[in-house]
Amino acid sequence: MKKIYLSVAAALAISSAATAQCSGRYAVDVYSVTTTTAITYGSNLDYTGNPTTLTLDFYEPTADTSTARPLIIWAHGGSFISGTSADVDVASLSNHFAKKGYVCASINYRKGVSSFDSVGLNQAVVRAVQDMKASIRFFYKDRATANTYKIDTNKIFIGGSSAGAITALHTEYLDKACKIYPYVDSTTLAGLGGLNGASGNAGYSTKVKGVIDLCGGLGVYAWLEAGNTPLCSMHGTADATVPYSRGIVNPGIPIQYIDGSRMIYKRALCVGVPDNFYTWENAPHVPYAGTSATQLAYMDTTVNFVRDYLLQRLNITCTALQNPNTPSLSPVLYTYTSACISGADCSVGIKTVSTNLLQEVYPNPSENEIKVVFTNNNDTHTIQLTDLSGRLVKSDVTTQAAYTLEKGNLNAGVYFLKVSNNFGQASIQKIIFN
Repeated sequence: MKKIYLSVAAALAISSAATAQCSGRYAVDVYSVTTTTAITYGSNLDYTGNPTTLTLDFYEPTADTSTARPLIIWAHGGSFISGTSADVDVASLSNHFAKKGYVCASINYRKGVSSFDSVGLNQAVVRAVQDMKASIRFFYKDRATANTYKIDTNKIFIGGSSAGAITALHTEYLDKACKIYPYVDSTTLAGLGGLNGASGNAGYSTKVKGVIDLCGGLGVYAWLEAGNTPLCSMHGTADATVPYSRGIVNPGIPIQYIDGSRMIYKRALCVGVPDNFYTWENAPHVPYAGTSATQLAYMDTTVNFVRDYLLQRLNITCTALQNPNTPSLSPVLYTYTSACISGADCSVGIKTVSTNLLQEVYPNPSENEIKVVFTNNNDTHTIQLTDLSGRLVKSDVTTQAAYTLEKGNLNAGVYFLKVSNNFGQASIQKIIFN
């Protein structure tokens, strides 16, 4: 294994003004980084039946004395046919977060498709999911045995870029074999080794605390269900490879429809799964991958937004660097029914709408504040918030196109947001403050 020592990170004392109200580990860069490459975490057969050794690169704060560290496992992009753990996007992300005190693992997973169509693509996704699960189990196993990597297994996050994001999303939300049967039949899936696979470290957990989706998508939006793990998503509206909303995934050859991050966010709102979502207007696929000034600026936005999501999941209060913004489009969730999916089809979701005055209400649930975007930005809107007993706890009037509903000193729990206009029309939205 080769050790690489990177330059010392910027000291806390010279952090930018944007981070002035945040301090300490996980909030700002306080470490230099040590990287250990080519650590074996498992093995399996590739799409041609040949044995493949699975490796990862491990990034950690230099001279770190913590014995229980949050871990982010990253998967690279490359349309499931190319890319490595050293690709610039995942390597940069790993360095950025190791400087803040996280440990990161950038994994190599099995690449290659038996046929460049929906059949071959879905089987490639399954193999990648199996490998990511093996990497999660690798760190659970290490914690229970040698404890070489000093991981807090209650704080494991998975994420990726493009195909890597698709891998992470399916690792967590493709949690029942029957969900994928329309794409991969039960016999073929069994031949692949099932969703868990046999890539190594059998018997250990694959539970994670969060998912980071950078320009990814799910085969079907409804695979995200109520009670699932909260996620963080970022996507460009001009992505021609993995669609921002719903469209055909096109890594050079159009293959099949996929539900992109915008559609997943719509579903998350419906079923009450927290999804910190950020839209890059007019941005292409993986706009942060590279070393140009523009790409580096996109990387800064990415790091800031993901950082705030991680702090939220770690219950660390810190001034936000990059708030969620208003999504583009207003996609309609197509009807999807399956004996495999619990609950309704979520075409309306948790909203009870008498008149559609609400375009977006996000993030919901939220730790601190919820953005309310109105359908008609020329109306005057009255905002009323009641608790479950019907008691009015907040009220306001606005003529703006959007309104920020702050938690303030309210208790965590379920509330009902009623928005009405001057014509006597009203919409009611169930919201949750954590």
